[in-house]
Amino acid sequence: MSYTDLFHSFSSKRILVIGDVMLDAYLMGTVNRMSPEAPVPVVDLMKKDERIGGAGNVALNLAALGASPIICSVIGADSEGERLLHLFQEANISTEGIYASSNRITTVKTRVLSNNQQLLRIDSEDTSLISKEEETQLYQQIERIVEQGIDGIIFEDYNKGVLTHRVITELIAYAKQKGVITTVDPKNDNFLSYQGVSLFKPNLKEIKEGLDINIDVVNQPDSIVDGAKKLREKLHHELTLITLSEHGVFIENGSASHIIPAHAREITDVSGAGDTVISVATLCLIAGMSPTEIAAIANLSGGLVCEHSGVVSVDKATLLNEAKKIVNP
Repeated sequence: MSYTDLFHSFSSKRILVIGDVMLDAYLMGTVNRMSPEAPVPVVDLMKKDERIGGAGNVALNLAALGASPIICSVIGADSEGERLLHLFQEANISTEGIYASSNRITTVKTRVLSNNQQLLRIDSEDTSLISKEEETQLYQQIERIVEQGIDGIIFEDYNKGVLTHRVITELIAYAKQKGVITTVDPKNDNFLSYQGVSLFKPNLKEIKEGLDINIDVVNQPDSIVDGAKKLREKLHHELTLITLSEHGVFIENGSASHIIPAHAREITDVSGAGDTVISVATLCLIAGMSPTEIAAIANLSGGLVCEHSGVVSVDKATLLNEAKKIVNP
């Protein structure tokens, strides 16, 4: 099957994205003077903007690739949550898996910008674990969606409390029972909770901290193979995909491993690249691509979004064209 056909198959896939969603707010203006009240700049506000953030950015990438994402999370029953739901609806992303709880607040990250530079970030959030009642409500909503038929589940963890050990383990077991592919973009709090998943995608910093080991890709290339082996002994998963920043990506399946070098690009902003990589890797895995193809195309996608300022979704047509030129089918 050609890459054109494989990419076309993305449009038939329904993917659950389970994790921490948030509202990214931006206050943009100019600075022409310092405050007489304190040694801080005064921002003359010119524009306000609100965007989908956190695990929602994975859903945006999936939608950009033609898939049908369904976002599953717990947010606050507040005005910020309502605005976030509205943004998902504007993006034609299903919110049937979102539970609005009166006992939590919606995570909002507000950035103050001037001349394309961030001056300040204000976080409004509740990072405590969701309650047992909220866990049950979330699980039941996800169960109803899975029964309707899905192709994959992405766990997108930002350490904001939605992905508890119970939610993770029960959903992985349920997905296995249903024969559904599971992929993970982890954070350290639950790093070793994702046992038996189809694909586990940490970055280099996360695997170092998660296993408390040292990996030196440049001077000790075998150290990443050893790290992946230790990870496999803990998780017993199928595929490991480790993003290595400027060094590319590493992939292994228990019997073979490869490093796919990064392609020379004009890097503008690395924000959101991990969200793009897990989205692309998941769809490639569902499409039946080989481990090296998955790694190569995911590597391309991460580089493409880094050419743009801010958090952007991957462009499907551009990624396909790049894949045809660089990756051998």
